[in-house]
Amino acid sequence: MHLAYPAVLAALLFCTGLYGVLARRNAILVLMSVELMLNAVNLNLVAFDVWLRDRLHSGQALTLFTIAVAAAEIGIGLAIVLAVYRNRGSSAVDRLRDTAETDEAETVPAGDDEDDDPADTARPEDQATAAAGKAKKAEATP
Repeated sequence: MHLAYPAVLAALLFCTGLYGVLARRNAILVLMSVELMLNAVNLNLVAFDVWLRDRLHSGQALTLFTIAVAAAEIGIGLAIVLAVYRNRGSSAVDRLRDTAETDEAETVPAGDDEDDDPADTARPEDQATAAAGKAKKAEATP
């Protein structure tokens, strides 16, 4: 068997998966592209195992481990995507960056315009949080 045929096919599969990971915005399609990349690796492992005529069949054994890892990755990945979809209503990867909450987001008033007075647009909870933060800072400095 020529090694070039499965190697070229694996390279095409891997490049297709890489394009899918980099270009897609839907999280489920990104997971499918990662699976395509793992299948390209599996194809290379089996092809090299046959080409080298390994008596221990280590390429095939590594392929079984890769399949197990891929199954676990899909199970956990789909659970995370479903949880994000239930909370956000979208599975777009671009919007996942907005899920992180920072302390600044809680203390910054809703209207950030420079010409608006922050005291007029801030909620009472935000003002209390900001005042507590200023008091803590004043206590920490000698």
